[in-house]
Amino acid sequence: MKSRSTQITPAATRDERIRLCLAIELSKKSWDVLVCSPLSAKLSRYRNAAGDGAALLALIERLRTRAEGKLGKAVEVVSCYEAGYDGFWLHRLLAAHGIDSKVFDPASLQVSRRARQAKTDRIDGERLLRALLAYLRGEPRVVSVVRVPSVADEDARRLHRERDRLVGERVQHVNRIKGLCATQGVYDFEPLRRDRMGRLEGLRTGDGCTLPVRLKAEIEREIKRLELVLTMIDSIEKERNAILDETKTADHPNATKIRALAKLKGIAAEFSSVLVGEVYYKDFDNRRQVASYVGLAPSPFASGAMQRDQGISKAGNPKARTTAIELAWMWLRHQPASVLSVWFRERVGSLKGRPRRIAVVALARKLLVALWRYLETGLVPEGAVLKA
Repeated sequence: MKSRSTQITPAATRDERIRLCLAIELSKKSWDVLVCSPLSAKLSRYRNAAGDGAALLALIERLRTRAEGKLGKAVEVVSCYEAGYDGFWLHRLLAAHGIDSKVFDPASLQVSRRARQAKTDRIDGERLLRALLAYLRGEPRVVSVVRVPSVADEDARRLHRERDRLVGERVQHVNRIKGLCATQGVYDFEPLRRDRMGRLEGLRTGDGCTLPVRLKAEIEREIKRLELVLTMIDSIEKERNAILDETKTADHPNATKIRALAKLKGIAAEFSSVLVGEVYYKDFDNRRQVASYVGLAPSPFASGAMQRDQGISKAGNPKARTTAIELAWMWLRHQPASVLSVWFRERVGSLKGRPRRIAVVALARKLLVALWRYLETGLVPEGAVLKA
């Protein structure tokens, strides 16, 4: 299905290459493809079945062949879509067929600030296409382009992410079992003890009676689910810990960085695998990019006479940010003689509460940058101690 609508002036790039630009609006029902062709000033809109990569490639090839036939010159195809539910498989498919694919960060796209704004797939596609054209004109700040991880990097970080989900499930099952016991006046039953099933048999209610039959059966089923989750967590942790064994060849793409981080006192397998899997697998140009990616960069508000600090941006990777702040607290405990720990104590002293929490966020930002330099150059953070 095809329709012609909005008129737009094709972007004039700095190198004056002839480009066929596409914006793909993805959904589970269908894909809307907005095309800016060098043959026309109008946008063309096509609709493909969702997930049909072959049909999309056929459409692109048909459009490119038509443009090259009329212009008599080679035409470069540039496409874009928003990062989201569909992941990066489409980007890899397009790149494998010689198409310059861009994946945009949805939060970086400019939108209308009106109270009521129209939103349709056509409007979203046009917004994507205009951002792409501006980016190709040499305006890099108009939109943020996602650095797509390799298949190996993306697969490697599933280990710690699955563990996070399983730990959440473990908490839910433990809380459920304790809640069921509390309804009968039982407050000392610990579901994580190894003898949980044996202790369940001897439980008595607050008035000295045995547990009701159906309640006991429900708790037994919850315990079985809990034991399954515990088995999965144990399996994942064994695989994670095996990466640290330098006597073995790890199939992890960033095993060297994980092992290097784990050599520092206060950083164990979980911290090192999360930080490398979420942050340090990327290539950063400077310390500002490191802090910005994690969402620990400052966000000042300065307009005229109004000057105020809005705190950190919180616009980056939330898992990495949480881990960095947790690591900052551990760093103060296990690396008290390091320059960063001394810096923290000099500014905080004996203060408690909010000032201390604000300062530890600043410490987390400094620590992330110091660890990035350590992995890139081998420079150990000043005053830090390596494990024996």
